[in-house]
Amino acid sequence: MKSSTSLSPGQPPASGHAVLPATPEPATQAPAQPASGGRFARLPHLAGRGFIPLGLFARLPLAMLTVGTLTLVTSNSGSYALGGTAAGAVGLGSALGAPVLGALADRRGQRPMLLWAAVLNTVAVVALILAASAMGTSGSFPAAVLAAAFLSGASCPQVGPLARVRWMALTSRGKAPDNRRDLDTALSYESTADEVTFVLGPALVGILASLLAPWLPLALAAAMTITLVPAFAAHRTHLAVPAARHAVPAAERLSRAKMPAAVALPVVAMVCMGTFFGSTQAALSSFSASYATSEIAGLLYAVMGLSSAAAALSVAYWPQRFNLSWRWVVSAALMAGLAVLLLVPSSLGAMVAVLLILGVPVGPVMVTVFAVGGVLAPEGRLGTVMTALASGIVAGTAIGSSLGGRLAQDHGYAAAFLVPACAAAALALLGATAAVVLQRRSARR
Repeated sequence: MKSSTSLSPGQPPASGHAVLPATPEPATQAPAQPASGGRFARLPHLAGRGFIPLGLFARLPLAMLTVGTLTLVTSNSGSYALGGTAAGAVGLGSALGAPVLGALADRRGQRPMLLWAAVLNTVAVVALILAASAMGTSGSFPAAVLAAAFLSGASCPQVGPLARVRWMALTSRGKAPDNRRDLDTALSYESTADEVTFVLGPALVGILASLLAPWLPLALAAAMTITLVPAFAAHRTHLAVPAARHAVPAAERLSRAKMPAAVALPVVAMVCMGTFFGSTQAALSSFSASYATSEIAGLLYAVMGLSSAAAALSVAYWPQRFNLSWRWVVSAALMAGLAVLLLVPSSLGAMVAVLLILGVPVGPVMVTVFAVGGVLAPEGRLGTVMTALASGIVAGTAIGSSLGGRLAQDHGYAAAFLVPACAAAALALLGATAAVVLQRRSARR
């Protein structure tokens, strides 16, 4: 099947990929393949050398926010339940607010939306710190804490999804084979960056909160947001993604605003992915408590993150004939089969080995689902779709944590490990459905 991401030179992308202006700035051009350095060496040539570290660290506050809220509120109140409630408010706000921010980015442009989000989020996080501090002195749990936590999640700038939108625009020029190869490379890097930040973020929270002060991680997150996010917003790669009100004629805007039903496939897939993550975390907490202490569950989970990140990077080198449909189905089916192995270990060492193997198909599935989302997104709505995919992970993580935690509490960790296996199986079924949709889409062209 011909890849749906391939575009001819000068052909307008049908999947929402914005086309660069006729005379783009040097950092937004797609030069010839560098003589050395491999495929990832092309990324700085496409976006500029500063874009990659800027995009990496600008998304770190999002990875610190939920755990930082949990730590601060728990420390000030002495209650894990209250801390979990506040952290849940952050997750709910993020799940609901991210698609709104994505839609605003599509409609108004990434730069103004990110600048406003950075300011609002900084104010909300500072308000959360102050409200949690007041709660500690009064001994109560004011509604201000929940409100500030919710607003902190809802206003958190969606740097990762919007960076993917920029990569999709930057790789939509040039020859068709290079387009697909460059996009695979960029999305592989983005998935790895997400894995790294969501391992580094909680670790940074733990170090700062335990060694210095429980409010410091959130204060650092606010400082990074107000400095790094505006820099990311103003980076010249935002020119690759013009606002829909300028890129699409007014007469065509209404007809293109409708979101095709097929977009639900990658969004639901990301809910399943989040369910896999959340239930695995919950089950690992119960498992590790049986053999050591529940606190090492984070270290066990990080093992899977490491192999997942490495496998995500490898997607850039996979053969082009192994298209999106096959990548999704095969990787998700392998993920479902390997998830059953979570029921086998009876020691920490054995679990480490299983998690290391299980992480191998996880990264490629994430890379592929984001790529499919880009293919199915209507023109001018790519930011909405990318942020909806990120929200799906957040919502799914909450679902998985709830299901896995309840099963672990009532029936033990073995029952909880059935949830990630079922979530991975659902991912494989959704991949088969997506393959049919992509095949029909390709046949219509």
